[in-house]
Amino acid sequence: LEEQLEPWLEQSWATGDWTANARYITRSWIRDGLKPRCITRDLKWGTPVPLDGFRDKVFYVWFDAPIGYLSITANYTDQWERWWKNPQQVELYNFMAKDNIPFHSVIFPCSLLGADDNYTLVNHLIATEYLNYEDGKFSKSRGVGVFGDMAKDTGIPADIWRFYLLYLRPEGQDSAFSWSDLMLKNNSELLNNLGNFINRAGMFVCKFFGGTVPNMVLTSDDKRLLARITLELRQYHQLLEKVRIRDALRCILSISRHGNQYIQVNEPWKRIKGDEKDRQRAGTVTGVAVNMASMLAVMLQPYMPSISLAIQGQLLIPSSCFVLSQDFICTLPPGHCVGTVSPLFQKLENDQVEALRKRFGGGQPKPHHPASETLVSSGDPQLIQELTEEVAKQGNHVRQLKANKAEKAQVDMEVAKLLELKKQLSLAEGKSPEGPVPKGKRKK
Repeated sequence: LEEQLEPWLEQSWATGDWTANARYITRSWIRDGLKPRCITRDLKWGTPVPLDGFRDKVFYVWFDAPIGYLSITANYTDQWERWWKNPQQVELYNFMAKDNIPFHSVIFPCSLLGADDNYTLVNHLIATEYLNYEDGKFSKSRGVGVFGDMAKDTGIPADIWRFYLLYLRPEGQDSAFSWSDLMLKNNSELLNNLGNFINRAGMFVCKFFGGTVPNMVLTSDDKRLLARITLELRQYHQLLEKVRIRDALRCILSISRHGNQYIQVNEPWKRIKGDEKDRQRAGTVTGVAVNMASMLAVMLQPYMPSISLAIQGQLLIPSSCFVLSQDFICTLPPGHCVGTVSPLFQKLENDQVEALRKRFGGGQPKPHHPASETLVSSGDPQLIQELTEEVAKQGNHVRQLKANKAEKAQVDMEVAKLLELKKQLSLAEGKSPEGPVPKGKRKK
């Protein structure tokens, strides 16, 4: 398949967007020529190979898994071939971390080329570098880092997670998740910058103009602002076309910074109390600001869909306006009525973040050494007495935290300590550390 793969790669590299690491890693695989590779494994788990002599084997996951991209589409629609056998009209983007590049740039394309059935092959291969955790690496075995539905359990809204992970997306080099930085970006970029601007723009319409967008008479200063905003908007479009998702997010934050500065310089809350000219200026600034907020709602949609929907609901933006053009246009004209405006973001507190840092920092109780378990299980009355008192003390502490409605992360951490103490007490008493099975959940 080498003779088919290489010209296809050259053509895809010339016409598509492949990240630098995707090109480099793929070239290193084909530099010395393609070698035969096993596509089966001697495992119990996996998709069985439907071929005599191989039925006790399963497919290697990275030979098998990409076929799921086609079968997922086929489960969705019986018209799946309109996407997967239509390379003339369809562009295919693949997203992954760099360790999965060869499977999508060499192995799966070779499978599709070898099938010789006009399959759609990847046009744009977008690979990131690695995301690290604090000053180390994520590790499930050591309990370091936030995985899967753990993020939901933190109480931090999904859109905040989406924002921060896209803000530090490792597009050109490795980056690191940091709890302190998450708090800083939430409180500065989201609360004080983006949220502050959108909330003020909407509030001025409600407070000064009865909830109706005022007339706007643009000055040269206003037009200069609109030119800057249009430049940011076009940059946003270009970056997303190139799949530079992190950099495009910076354009959104830059626009809201321009908006905050515009409001601060023009002080509509003062001008509304002045003469006719001042009141007109207050109206223009408010009208321009709320239209910037409307545009930001659309720009935010792929990043923070819930926040975008909230802005749309507060400003009563017509769904027909939820399309982004190349130029900054007025989507909320004079006379447009807005709804109830309320804050979009909440401050993250230091103690809340510190509790989460401890919870996900690999500080879980360490497993017992067999020798120490023998010692603990010896029925030492003094040890049993000490552990009983510690269990009671910790139990009271947990109940007090719950009664005071403490942060869930802090409660969970203290409950984990209580369970570990109970386990040690059970061992000391010579019982199973699993404890009694709750009613209705008897083991079968």
